[in-house]
Amino acid sequence: MTSGIMLAGKWITNKNQSNSEGKFNETPTTFRDRVTIDGKSGFKAEAGRYHLYVSLACPWAHRTLIMRELKRLQDAISVSIVAPIMSDKGWMFAPVEGASPDWVNHAQYLQEIYLKADPKYTGRVTVPVLWDKQSSTIVNNESREIMRMFDVEFAALATQKIDLYPQDLQQQIDETIEAIYLPINVGVYRAGFATSQAAYEEAVTELFEHLERWETVLGEQHYLCGDRLTEADICMFVTLYRFDCVYYSHFKCNLRRIIDYPHLWNYLKQLYQNPQFKATCNLDYIKRSYYMSMTEINPTRIVPKGPAIDFEERN
Repeated sequence: MTSGIMLAGKWITNKNQSNSEGKFNETPTTFRDRVTIDGKSGFKAEAGRYHLYVSLACPWAHRTLIMRELKRLQDAISVSIVAPIMSDKGWMFAPVEGASPDWVNHAQYLQEIYLKADPKYTGRVTVPVLWDKQSSTIVNNESREIMRMFDVEFAALATQKIDLYPQDLQQQIDETIEAIYLPINVGVYRAGFATSQAAYEEAVTELFEHLERWETVLGEQHYLCGDRLTEADICMFVTLYRFDCVYYSHFKCNLRRIIDYPHLWNYLKQLYQNPQFKATCNLDYIKRSYYMSMTEINPTRIVPKGPAIDFEERN
């Protein structure tokens, strides 16, 4: 969800994210430093040192927010939430419902944070961003790595001692996250931003083949990696939660809804009804962001009233 790109520190409006074949080009992340328990990386896990920039609409940022809640790291890691609707300069901070100011760097636009870390930055300005207040720079903007750091490296600071990357499941968790990433997490974007029929149909076909696969798996176990909640479930949840209200219509992923899959639907509700998951969810914000920001897909910027979804329904 980006509306432009930085070229050597200059903002260029460019909404095209497809290649010559009409396929969605995923944006690579560029800041890949790590926070560690011992600080040998140059970034030590310390309470109050780091700040997280997110959008409630972005599924990648949502991953990190859920982990922060599950570990109860709210007092250790502060957060700023951008406004739901993008401006011509990308994500911005504004006094609107669901958003919060940038009280660390006092920026108006997220691009300012990237430029503060690298005045000659070239690339997309994306969320999440993990900012180090001590050295005034971006540590990392790769959601999977930020999520893992919160889970493992910040474990001693967590006030809820829950391990979402247990040693006996680590290989399975990594393989599962990888297995759902391209066909499902990115798959909805590959369908939504496709600019050719062939690219769209390829993405949608693969997406629903994999949803069918996980529907079968979840008919036999509670979670993706067995009977324990893991990082993989966070990665699946953020896509499933947006599916029926955004991806089904806005991104044309309309072969079936998640509610049409009994096991996926029950799994989604089960996760949502966990208070830590629910605390990070804001459907109104999400819908306004997708339908009003992506004018290349929805030029009228009309936000649909529905669908009516009862995530509180009991299994």
